[in-house]
Amino acid sequence: MKTEKQNSPERTKLCQLIQHLTITMMTTADKDGALVSRPMSPLLLDGDGSFWFFTDVRANKVKNINVINLNFIDSARATYVSIFGRGEIHTERSFIDRLWTPFAKPWFPEGPDSSNLALLKFMPDSAEYWDSSHCKMVRILAIAASVISGQPILMGEHQTLGKLSEQSRKIAAG
Repeated sequence: MKTEKQNSPERTKLCQLIQHLTITMMTTADKDGALVSRPMSPLLLDGDGSFWFFTDVRANKVKNINVINLNFIDSARATYVSIFGRGEIHTERSFIDRLWTPFAKPWFPEGPDSSNLALLKFMPDSAEYWDSSHCKMVRILAIAASVISGQPILMGEHQTLGKLSEQSRKIAAG
């Protein structure tokens, strides 16, 4: 995923946690309210804090983008990020061309000119993360100490980040 410079401490932290990850699980609710998840590959985290994905305009998820959750997992670093927000569809060909990658060709064989190709812009409102990315040995020792002492594991960082998108910042400002 390409990332642009973020202009808030919250978005900078979020970018640091996930910038090296290539897949997220995107969850939406279908028309009956059932949660549906699918793997997606983010193309860009832009300077406004929005994530951009290629999507097929015929896909069911496109009908249900008012509420979206993204989950990023980096089990090797013991970092977990859950991001809540909403989406919108964009069909601007120049932006599609700019973000085009040959890795999208299996889904869009006609390339960036595929008639069903669009961009899904995900605008985050808030995120929650758990980061225990310090040394694996420290995590193992902390777990062992927890088992022996019967006390909960106190390791890593857990935070909630709010007002991540420019739109949610404008709403909060009134």
